[in-house]
Amino acid sequence: MLQVLITGATNGLGLETGRAIAAMGHAVLLHGRDSRKGEAAADAIRAGTGNGNVRFIQADFASLEQVRRMAAEVWDSLPRLDVLINNAGCANFSRSVTQDGYETTFAVNHLAPFLLTNLLLDKIRNSAPARIVNVASRAHRGQHIEFDDLMSTQRYRMMQAYGRSKLANILFTRALSKRLAGTGVTVNSLHPGVVNTHIGQNNLFARLIGRVIMQLRGVPVEEGAKTSIFLATSARIEGTSGGYYSECRPAVLMVPPEAVEDSVAERLWKVSRELVGVAGTVH
Repeated sequence: MLQVLITGATNGLGLETGRAIAAMGHAVLLHGRDSRKGEAAADAIRAGTGNGNVRFIQADFASLEQVRRMAAEVWDSLPRLDVLINNAGCANFSRSVTQDGYETTFAVNHLAPFLLTNLLLDKIRNSAPARIVNVASRAHRGQHIEFDDLMSTQRYRMMQAYGRSKLANILFTRALSKRLAGTGVTVNSLHPGVVNTHIGQNNLFARLIGRVIMQLRGVPVEEGAKTSIFLATSARIEGTSGGYYSECRPAVLMVPPEAVEDSVAERLWKVSRELVGVAGTVH
């Protein structure tokens, strides 16, 4: 039985991923920022799968302090961590900043999972063979990491900010896979498809855009969750690390060449360490 932590798991992709993995008989820890929704999600999965090893943990990823508190709770409550699925994400039509002073999309989609993963990394390594799965998106296409304006202070566009944060997920995967070489821990990222989820739910305009896109080209959440489930549990990719997947198979990264160079990934790693605080991250 695997011990699996899934972030952003109170609805959409995360919830479906948790339901499917619990149905396999694994222990699942669901994360979300809303305790009421989280406990209801855990209750529903337990009832629907007959698996009593499903729990909820609360944290708002717009707060690095809460990310640290969550990591400490995971350390105390789980004997091991076999799979970490970084699924939580947001998309905001208007620019906002977190209590830490960082642009919200970049903070929630990249800095929070970067910090959480690093804080839990020793537990994950001690659980090897283990896996880390980062839910990215093909929204990364055509984007660059603007190191001179990571917080989008000069110009903010929702899809540009979201796409850059998803590119950061892919670069994070690249850098982390090199650091984990030979440890028995693998890390891969994925594009789930254009899925009908609640991302952008706090903004009416974003919801309306999402509905139009779904009508034209969207896939059901059950279909969108398949690649996350595959990367988390399939024996077919045992030992495979540093990849980017779509529809349960390796996919081509549609980005400018310099955006997937090790130098870019390493620069982003260094900057991210500084932004979240050096303590608790691997070099």
